[in-house]
Amino acid sequence: MGAMRDKFSRVAALKPARGSSTRSATRRTPNEEDYLSRLLGAAVATNRYGEHASVRMWFSTPEFAEPSEITLELLSRTRDLTRSKRTSAALADCSKWLFLDTETTGLSGGPGTYAFLIGVAWWDAGGLQTEQFFMRDFAEEHSILHELAARLHERPVLVTFNGKSFDWPLLENRFTMTRVIARPRLTAHLDLLHPARALWRLRLGSVRLTELERHVMDASKLGWHREDDVATALIPQHYFDFLRGGPAEPLAAVVRHNQMDLRGLAALLARIDALLAKHSQPEHDFDSLDLFGLSRFLHRRGEADRAHVACSQALHRGLPPEFRSKARRSLALLAKRRGDYENAVLLWQEIAANPSSSEEDAIHACEQLAIFYEHPAKDYARASEFARLALARIQRPQARARAAYGDTKSARAERKLLNRIARLEHRITLHNGAFASARLLCLPPRNSATAGKPAL
Repeated sequence: MGAMRDKFSRVAALKPARGSSTRSATRRTPNEEDYLSRLLGAAVATNRYGEHASVRMWFSTPEFAEPSEITLELLSRTRDLTRSKRTSAALADCSKWLFLDTETTGLSGGPGTYAFLIGVAWWDAGGLQTEQFFMRDFAEEHSILHELAARLHERPVLVTFNGKSFDWPLLENRFTMTRVIARPRLTAHLDLLHPARALWRLRLGSVRLTELERHVMDASKLGWHREDDVATALIPQHYFDFLRGGPAEPLAAVVRHNQMDLRGLAALLARIDALLAKHSQPEHDFDSLDLFGLSRFLHRRGEADRAHVACSQALHRGLPPEFRSKARRSLALLAKRRGDYENAVLLWQEIAANPSSSEEDAIHACEQLAIFYEHPAKDYARASEFARLALARIQRPQARARAAYGDTKSARAERKLLNRIARLEHRITLHNGAFASARLLCLPPRNSATAGKPAL
Protein backbone atom coordinates (compact mmCIF):
# COMPACT_ATOMS: atom_id res chain seq x y z
CA MET A 1 0.00 0.00 0.00
CA GLY A 2 2.86 2.37 0.88
CA ALA A 3 4.62 1.69 -2.44
CA MET A 4 1.41 2.40 -4.36
CA ARG A 5 0.92 5.67 -2.46
CA ASP A 6 4.49 6.73 -3.26
CA LYS A 7 3.94 5.97 -6.94
CA PHE A 8 0.83 8.16 -7.05
CA SER A 9 2.71 10.93 -5.20
CA ARG A 10 5.40 10.91 -7.86
CA VAL A 11 2.85 11.01 -10.68
CA ALA A 12 1.06 13.92 -9.01
CA ALA A 13 4.29 15.91 -8.74
CA LEU A 14 5.09 15.40 -12.42
CA LYS A 15 1.62 16.40 -13.57
CA PRO A 16 1.34 19.99 -14.86
CA ALA A 17 -0.24 22.20 -12.22
CA ARG A 18 -0.60 25.50 -14.05
CA GLY A 19 -3.98 27.15 -13.95
CA SER A 20 -5.15 25.75 -10.63
CA SER A 21 -8.76 26.66 -9.91
CA THR A 22 -7.90 27.69 -6.34
CA ARG A 23 -6.02 30.77 -7.54
CA SER A 24 -8.41 33.65 -7.30
CA ALA A 25 -6.21 36.35 -8.82
CA THR A 26 -6.79 37.53 -12.37
CA ARG A 27 -3.79 38.48 -14.47
CA ARG A 28 -3.34 41.14 -17.14
CA THR A 29 -0.55 42.67 -19.16
CA PRO A 30 0.98 45.72 -17.44
CA ASN A 31 0.22 49.19 -18.74
CA GLU A 32 2.81 51.20 -20.64
CA GLU A 33 3.49 53.39 -17.61
CA ASP A 34 4.21 50.34 -15.42
CA TYR A 35 7.86 50.17 -16.41
CA LEU A 36 8.88 47.92 -13.51
CA SER A 37 6.41 45.14 -14.34
CA ARG A 38 7.39 45.20 -18.00
CA LEU A 39 11.07 45.15 -17.02
CA LEU A 40 10.53 42.09 -14.82
CA GLY A 41 8.41 40.29 -17.40
CA ALA A 42 5.61 40.32 -14.85
CA ALA A 43 1.86 40.31 -15.15
CA VAL A 44 -0.33 42.47 -12.95
CA ALA A 45 -2.35 40.18 -10.69
CA THR A 46 -5.56 41.39 -9.08
CA ASN A 47 -7.39 39.83 -6.16
CA ARG A 48 -9.86 41.00 -3.51
CA TYR A 49 -7.16 43.03 -1.76
CA GLY A 50 -5.72 44.86 -4.74
CA GLU A 51 -2.90 44.40 -7.24
CA HIS A 52 0.73 43.28 -7.31
CA ALA A 53 3.31 42.26 -9.90
CA SER A 54 3.49 38.51 -10.53
CA VAL A 55 6.40 36.75 -12.25
CA ARG A 56 5.99 33.13 -13.32
CA MET A 57 8.79 30.99 -14.75
CA TRP A 58 9.31 27.29 -15.37
CA PHE A 59 12.79 25.76 -15.26
CA SER A 60 13.86 22.34 -16.48
CA THR A 61 16.66 22.27 -13.88
CA PRO A 62 16.84 21.16 -11.21
CA GLU A 63 14.82 18.18 -12.32
CA PHE A 64 12.25 16.62 -10.05
CA ALA A 65 13.96 14.29 -7.56
CA GLU A 66 11.90 12.45 -5.00
CA PRO A 67 13.76 12.15 -1.68
CA SER A 68 13.99 8.74 -0.09
CA GLU A 69 11.93 7.75 2.93
CA ILE A 70 15.15 7.66 4.97
CA THR A 71 15.90 11.29 4.17
CA LEU A 72 12.41 12.53 4.91
CA GLU A 73 12.30 10.63 8.19
CA LEU A 74 15.67 12.05 9.31
CA LEU A 75 14.85 15.62 8.30
CA SER A 76 11.47 15.59 10.01
CA ARG A 77 12.40 13.64 13.15
CA THR A 78 11.38 15.34 16.36
CA ARG A 79 11.02 14.35 20.00
CA ASP A 80 7.25 14.36 19.57
CA LEU A 81 6.64 10.95 17.95
CA THR A 82 2.98 11.75 17.18
CA ARG A 83 3.89 14.86 15.23
CA SER A 84 6.74 13.07 13.54
CA LYS A 85 4.39 10.44 12.12
CA ARG A 86 1.98 13.10 10.90
CA THR A 87 4.80 15.09 9.35
CA SER A 88 6.20 12.03 7.61
CA ALA A 89 2.80 11.28 6.10
CA ALA A 90 2.55 14.82 4.71
CA LEU A 91 6.08 14.78 3.37
CA ALA A 92 5.43 11.53 1.50
CA ASP A 93 3.24 13.49 -0.94
CA CYS A 94 5.75 15.66 -2.79
CA SER A 95 2.96 17.47 -4.65
CA LYS A 96 2.30 19.24 -1.33
CA TRP A 97 5.77 20.80 -1.03
CA LEU A 98 6.24 24.53 -1.47
CA PHE A 99 9.73 26.04 -1.62
CA LEU A 100 9.82 29.60 -0.27
CA ASP A 101 12.31 32.46 -0.15
CA THR A 102 11.75 36.15 0.58
CA GLU A 103 13.52 39.43 -0.08
CA THR A 104 12.88 41.98 2.64
CA THR A 105 13.37 45.64 3.55
CA GLY A 106 15.73 44.67 6.37
CA LEU A 107 17.87 41.75 7.47
CA SER A 108 17.15 41.94 11.20
CA GLY A 109 13.39 41.32 11.09
CA GLY A 110 11.01 43.13 13.42
CA PRO A 111 7.55 44.65 12.96
CA GLY A 112 8.84 47.35 10.62
CA THR A 113 10.34 44.88 8.14
CA TYR A 114 8.35 44.03 5.01
CA ALA A 115 8.74 41.11 2.62
CA PHE A 116 8.49 43.07 -0.62
CA LEU A 117 9.24 40.01 -2.77
CA ILE A 118 7.91 36.55 -1.92
CA GLY A 119 9.13 33.72 -4.12
CA VAL A 120 7.56 30.27 -4.10
CA ALA A 121 8.26 27.18 -6.20
CA TRP A 122 6.95 23.65 -6.64
CA TRP A 123 7.60 20.60 -8.78
CA ASP A 124 5.69 20.76 -12.02
CA ALA A 125 6.01 18.61 -15.18
CA GLY A 126 9.38 17.23 -14.11
CA GLY A 127 10.91 20.67 -13.51
CA LEU A 128 10.50 23.59 -11.14
CA GLN A 129 7.70 26.13 -11.43
CA THR A 130 8.44 29.44 -9.73
CA GLU A 131 6.07 32.26 -8.89
CA GLN A 132 7.13 35.58 -7.39
CA PHE A 133 4.86 38.16 -5.81
CA PHE A 134 6.35 41.65 -5.99
CA MET A 135 5.05 44.52 -3.88
CA ARG A 136 5.43 47.66 -6.00
CA ASP A 137 4.54 49.80 -2.98
CA PHE A 138 3.54 49.10 0.61
CA ALA A 139 -0.17 49.31 -0.23
CA GLU A 140 0.11 45.99 -2.13
CA GLU A 141 1.16 43.92 0.92
CA HIS A 142 -2.32 42.53 1.57
CA SER A 143 -2.54 41.39 -2.05
CA ILE A 144 0.71 39.39 -2.04
CA LEU A 145 0.00 37.88 1.40
CA HIS A 146 -3.40 36.74 0.18
CA GLU A 147 -1.75 34.96 -2.77
CA LEU A 148 0.84 33.35 -0.49
CA ALA A 149 -1.92 32.07 1.79
CA ALA A 150 -3.67 30.54 -1.22
CA ARG A 151 -0.48 28.72 -2.33
CA LEU A 152 0.12 27.41 1.18
CA HIS A 153 -3.44 26.14 1.31
CA GLU A 154 -2.66 24.07 -1.80
CA ARG A 155 0.82 23.00 -0.63
CA PRO A 156 1.15 23.15 3.16
CA VAL A 157 4.61 21.50 3.39
CA LEU A 158 7.06 24.41 3.47
CA VAL A 159 10.74 24.02 2.47
CA THR A 160 13.08 26.93 3.27
CA PHE A 161 16.70 27.83 3.98
CA ASN A 162 16.86 29.53 7.39
CA GLY A 163 13.12 29.98 7.09
CA LYS A 164 12.32 28.81 10.61
CA SER A 165 14.45 31.60 12.07
CA PHE A 166 13.80 34.42 9.58
CA ASP A 167 11.41 34.08 6.62
CA TRP A 168 8.45 32.34 8.24
CA PRO A 169 8.43 34.29 11.55
CA LEU A 170 8.57 37.50 9.52
CA LEU A 171 5.66 36.39 7.35
CA GLU A 172 3.67 35.24 10.37
CA ASN A 173 4.12 38.70 11.83
CA ARG A 174 3.00 40.37 8.59
CA PHE A 175 -0.14 38.15 8.47
CA THR A 176 -0.93 39.18 12.04
CA MET A 177 -0.43 42.86 11.22
CA THR A 178 -3.02 42.70 8.42
CA ARG A 179 -5.76 41.69 10.92
CA VAL A 180 -7.85 40.36 8.03
CA ILE A 181 -5.77 37.57 6.41
CA ALA A 182 -5.54 34.46 8.55
CA ARG A 183 -2.07 33.03 9.05
CA PRO A 184 -1.75 29.80 7.02
CA ARG A 185 -1.26 26.60 8.97
CA LEU A 186 1.68 24.49 7.90
CA THR A 187 1.50 20.73 7.92
CA ALA A 188 5.30 20.52 7.98
CA HIS A 189 8.28 22.84 7.67
CA LEU A 190 11.70 21.66 6.54
CA ASP A 191 14.51 24.14 7.11
CA LEU A 192 17.47 22.90 5.05
CA LEU A 193 19.97 25.25 6.71
CA HIS A 194 20.39 22.97 9.73
CA PRO A 195 21.21 19.71 7.89
CA ALA A 196 23.37 21.65 5.41
CA ARG A 197 25.32 23.18 8.27
CA ALA A 198 25.84 19.75 9.85
CA LEU A 199 26.86 18.07 6.60
CA TRP A 200 29.13 20.64 4.92
CA ARG A 201 30.37 23.20 7.45
CA LEU A 202 33.48 21.14 8.25
CA ARG A 203 34.61 21.29 4.61
CA LEU A 204 33.30 24.69 3.53
CA GLY A 205 33.23 26.78 6.70
CA SER A 206 30.48 28.98 5.26
CA VAL A 207 27.22 27.24 4.35
CA ARG A 208 25.55 30.15 2.59
CA LEU A 209 23.40 28.97 -0.27
CA THR A 210 25.77 30.53 -2.81
CA GLU A 211 28.71 28.55 -1.36
CA LEU A 212 26.70 25.35 -1.39
CA GLU A 213 25.76 25.94 -5.02
CA ARG A 214 29.40 26.42 -5.96
CA HIS A 215 30.98 23.56 -4.02
CA VAL A 216 28.22 21.02 -3.44
CA MET A 217 25.53 21.35 -6.12
CA ASP A 218 27.67 22.47 -9.08
CA ALA A 219 25.21 25.17 -10.16
CA SER A 220 26.89 25.61 -13.56
CA LYS A 221 25.72 22.12 -14.55
CA LEU A 222 22.25 22.98 -13.31
CA GLY A 223 22.06 25.91 -15.69
CA TRP A 224 22.77 29.08 -13.72
CA HIS A 225 25.62 31.08 -12.26
CA ARG A 226 25.96 33.99 -9.84
CA GLU A 227 28.90 35.90 -11.25
CA ASP A 228 26.71 39.00 -11.72
CA ASP A 229 24.48 38.34 -8.71
CA VAL A 230 23.34 41.20 -6.49
CA ALA A 231 24.79 41.33 -2.97
CA THR A 232 22.21 40.39 -0.33
CA ALA A 233 23.13 43.37 1.85
CA LEU A 234 22.27 45.79 -1.00
CA ILE A 235 18.78 44.41 -1.73
CA PRO A 236 16.86 46.53 0.82
CA GLN A 237 18.56 49.70 -0.42
CA HIS A 238 17.70 48.92 -4.05
CA TYR A 239 14.03 48.63 -3.07
CA PHE A 240 14.00 51.84 -1.05
CA ASP A 241 15.73 53.69 -3.90
CA PHE A 242 13.00 52.51 -6.26
CA LEU A 243 10.24 53.67 -3.89
CA ARG A 244 11.88 57.12 -3.79
CA GLY A 245 11.82 57.34 -7.59
CA GLY A 246 15.16 55.69 -8.27
CA PRO A 247 15.98 53.25 -11.09
CA ALA A 248 14.03 50.02 -11.46
CA GLU A 249 16.83 48.08 -13.18
CA PRO A 250 18.51 46.85 -9.94
CA LEU A 251 15.24 45.19 -8.94
CA ALA A 252 15.43 42.92 -11.99
CA ALA A 253 18.66 41.55 -10.50
CA VAL A 254 16.87 41.09 -7.17
CA VAL A 255 14.11 39.04 -8.84
CA ARG A 256 16.72 36.89 -10.59
CA HIS A 257 18.57 36.46 -7.29
CA ASN A 258 15.35 35.21 -5.71
CA GLN A 259 14.77 32.79 -8.58
CA MET A 260 18.26 31.32 -8.16
CA ASP A 261 17.68 30.95 -4.42
CA LEU A 262 14.51 28.95 -5.11
CA ARG A 263 16.27 26.74 -7.64
CA GLY A 264 19.22 26.30 -5.31
CA LEU A 265 16.87 25.30 -2.51
CA ALA A 266 15.29 22.58 -4.66
CA ALA A 267 18.69 21.32 -5.82
CA LEU A 268 20.01 21.31 -2.24
CA LEU A 269 17.28 18.93 -1.16
CA ALA A 270 18.49 16.44 -3.79
CA ARG A 271 22.11 16.74 -2.58
CA ILE A 272 21.10 16.21 1.04
CA ASP A 273 19.16 13.14 -0.04
CA ALA A 274 22.18 11.77 -1.91
CA LEU A 275 24.35 12.01 1.19
CA LEU A 276 21.77 10.79 3.71
CA ALA A 277 20.45 7.88 1.68
CA LYS A 278 23.37 6.76 -0.52
CA HIS A 279 26.60 7.40 1.41
CA SER A 280 27.19 3.68 1.99
CA GLN A 281 27.00 2.81 -1.72
CA PRO A 282 30.49 2.35 -3.19
CA GLU A 283 29.72 4.12 -6.48
CA HIS A 284 29.27 7.43 -4.66
CA ASP A 285 32.59 9.10 -3.91
CA PHE A 286 31.84 11.56 -1.13
CA ASP A 287 34.45 13.78 0.51
CA SER A 288 35.81 12.44 3.80
CA LEU A 289 34.86 15.63 5.68
CA ASP A 290 31.31 15.40 4.35
CA LEU A 291 31.13 11.83 5.63
CA PHE A 292 32.41 12.92 9.03
CA GLY A 293 29.78 15.68 9.12
CA LEU A 294 27.18 13.10 8.13
CA SER A 295 28.31 10.86 10.99
CA ARG A 296 27.81 13.64 13.52
CA PHE A 297 24.40 14.49 12.04
CA LEU A 298 23.27 10.84 12.21
CA HIS A 299 24.58 10.52 15.76
CA ARG A 300 22.45 13.49 16.88
CA ARG A 301 19.44 11.91 15.16
CA GLY A 302 19.91 8.68 17.13
CA GLU A 303 21.24 6.63 14.18
CA ALA A 304 24.26 5.18 16.02
CA ASP A 305 24.95 2.28 13.63
CA ARG A 306 24.84 4.43 10.49
CA ALA A 307 26.89 7.10 12.25
CA HIS A 308 29.56 4.49 13.00
CA VAL A 309 29.65 3.39 9.35
CA ALA A 310 29.95 6.97 8.04
CA CYS A 311 32.68 7.86 10.55
CA SER A 312 34.66 4.72 9.68
CA GLN A 313 34.37 5.59 5.99
CA ALA A 314 35.60 9.12 6.67
CA LEU A 315 38.73 7.82 8.44
CA HIS A 316 39.33 5.23 5.73
CA ARG A 317 39.16 7.84 2.95
CA GLY A 318 41.65 10.08 4.75
CA LEU A 319 40.62 12.95 6.97
CA PRO A 320 42.84 16.02 7.39
CA PRO A 321 45.14 15.63 10.45
CA GLU A 322 43.21 18.13 12.57
CA PHE A 323 40.04 16.02 12.29
CA ARG A 324 41.41 12.51 12.78
CA SER A 325 41.44 12.56 16.57
CA LYS A 326 37.91 13.99 16.59
CA ALA A 327 36.73 11.16 14.32
CA ARG A 328 38.40 8.55 16.55
CA ARG A 329 36.82 10.23 19.56
CA SER A 330 33.39 9.91 17.92
CA LEU A 331 34.02 6.25 17.08
CA ALA A 332 35.10 5.57 20.66
CA LEU A 333 31.94 7.18 22.01
CA LEU A 334 29.77 5.12 19.67
CA ALA A 335 31.62 1.95 20.70
CA LYS A 336 31.19 2.80 24.39
CA ARG A 337 27.45 3.36 24.02
CA ARG A 338 26.94 -0.06 22.46
CA GLY A 339 29.09 -1.71 25.17
CA ASP A 340 32.12 -2.40 22.97
CA TYR A 341 34.73 -1.31 25.52
CA GLU A 342 37.53 -3.23 23.82
CA ASN A 343 37.46 -1.05 20.70
CA ALA A 344 36.67 2.09 22.70
CA VAL A 345 39.75 1.61 24.89
CA LEU A 346 41.97 1.00 21.86
CA LEU A 347 40.73 4.22 20.24
CA TRP A 348 41.19 6.27 23.43
CA GLN A 349 44.71 4.90 23.88
CA GLU A 350 45.51 5.78 20.27
CA ILE A 351 44.26 9.35 20.76
CA ALA A 352 46.15 9.77 24.03
CA ALA A 353 49.42 8.45 22.58
CA ASN A 354 49.24 10.29 19.25
CA PRO A 355 51.16 13.60 19.39
CA SER A 356 49.07 15.01 16.53
CA SER A 357 45.85 14.69 18.57
CA SER A 358 44.34 17.95 19.73
CA GLU A 359 44.83 18.80 23.39
CA GLU A 360 41.10 18.67 24.06
CA ASP A 361 40.71 15.25 22.45
CA ALA A 362 43.76 13.86 24.28
CA ILE A 363 42.46 15.09 27.65
CA HIS A 364 39.05 13.62 26.91
CA ALA A 365 40.64 10.26 25.98
CA CYS A 366 42.64 10.16 29.24
CA GLU A 367 39.52 10.99 31.24
CA GLN A 368 37.55 8.22 29.53
CA LEU A 369 40.37 5.73 30.18
CA ALA A 370 40.41 6.75 33.84
CA ILE A 371 36.65 6.17 34.04
CA PHE A 372 36.94 2.79 32.32
CA TYR A 373 39.72 1.48 34.53
CA GLU A 374 38.01 2.76 37.67
CA HIS A 375 34.57 1.28 37.07
CA PRO A 376 34.27 -1.61 34.60
CA ALA A 377 37.89 -2.81 34.95
CA LYS A 378 38.36 -2.01 38.68
CA ASP A 379 42.06 -1.33 38.02
CA TYR A 380 42.48 1.66 40.29
CA ALA A 381 46.21 2.01 39.66
CA ARG A 382 45.73 2.34 35.87
CA ALA A 383 42.79 4.66 36.43
CA SER A 384 44.93 6.90 38.63
CA GLU A 385 47.68 6.86 36.02
CA PHE A 386 45.39 8.16 33.25
CA ALA A 387 43.70 10.66 35.56
CA ARG A 388 47.12 12.10 36.46
CA LEU A 389 48.06 12.20 32.78
CA ALA A 390 44.88 14.17 31.97
CA LEU A 391 45.59 16.53 34.87
CA ALA A 392 49.14 17.11 33.65
CA ARG A 393 47.85 17.96 30.16
CA ILE A 394 45.31 20.44 31.55
CA GLN A 395 47.93 22.13 33.69
CA ARG A 396 50.25 22.75 30.75
CA PRO A 397 50.51 26.48 30.02
CA GLN A 398 49.74 25.93 26.32
CA ALA A 399 46.62 23.97 27.21
CA ARG A 400 45.30 26.79 29.38
CA ALA A 401 45.83 29.24 26.54
CA ARG A 402 43.74 27.31 24.04
CA ALA A 403 40.33 28.74 23.31
CA ALA A 404 38.74 25.30 23.32
CA TYR A 405 39.77 24.86 26.94
CA GLY A 406 39.10 28.24 28.48
CA ASP A 407 39.88 29.19 32.07
CA THR A 408 36.45 28.27 33.45
CA LYS A 409 36.27 24.94 31.67
CA SER A 410 39.88 24.12 32.52
CA ALA A 411 39.38 24.91 36.22
CA ARG A 412 36.21 22.80 36.36
CA ALA A 413 37.93 19.86 34.65
CA GLU A 414 40.93 20.22 36.94
CA ARG A 415 38.75 20.04 40.05
CA LYS A 416 36.99 16.94 38.76
CA LEU A 417 40.30 15.23 38.08
CA LEU A 418 41.70 16.14 41.50
CA ASN A 419 38.60 14.68 43.12
CA ARG A 420 38.91 11.54 41.00
CA ILE A 421 42.58 11.12 41.86
CA ALA A 422 41.86 11.55 45.58
CA ARG A 423 39.06 8.99 45.37
CA LEU A 424 41.27 6.56 43.47
CA GLU A 425 44.13 6.92 45.97
CA HIS A 426 41.69 6.21 48.78
CA ARG A 427 40.44 3.10 46.97
CA ILE A 428 44.00 1.96 46.30
CA THR A 429 44.81 2.34 49.99
CA LEU A 430 41.71 0.40 51.01
CA HIS A 431 42.44 -2.26 48.40
CA ASN A 432 46.05 -2.64 49.57
CA GLY A 433 44.94 -2.80 53.19
CA ALA A 434 42.34 -5.44 52.42
CA PHE A 435 44.92 -7.42 50.46
CA ALA A 436 47.40 -7.30 53.36
CA SER A 437 44.72 -8.44 55.78
CA ALA A 438 43.80 -11.32 53.49
CA ARG A 439 47.43 -12.45 53.39
CA LEU A 440 47.64 -12.42 57.18
CA LEU A 441 44.50 -14.52 57.41
CA CYS A 442 46.02 -17.07 55.03
CA LEU A 443 49.29 -17.53 57.08
CA PRO A 444 49.53 -20.66 59.29
CA PRO A 445 49.18 -20.00 63.06
CA ARG A 446 52.37 -19.72 65.08
CA ASN A 447 52.77 -21.30 68.57
CA SER A 448 55.46 -21.46 71.22
CA ALA A 449 56.58 -24.97 70.19
CA THR A 450 57.32 -24.03 66.63
CA ALA A 451 58.27 -20.40 67.11
CA GLY A 452 61.81 -19.65 66.12
CA LYS A 453 62.37 -23.00 64.33
CA PRO A 454 63.28 -22.79 60.68
CA ALA A 455 60.82 -24.27 58.21
CA LEU A 456 61.88 -27.60 56.71
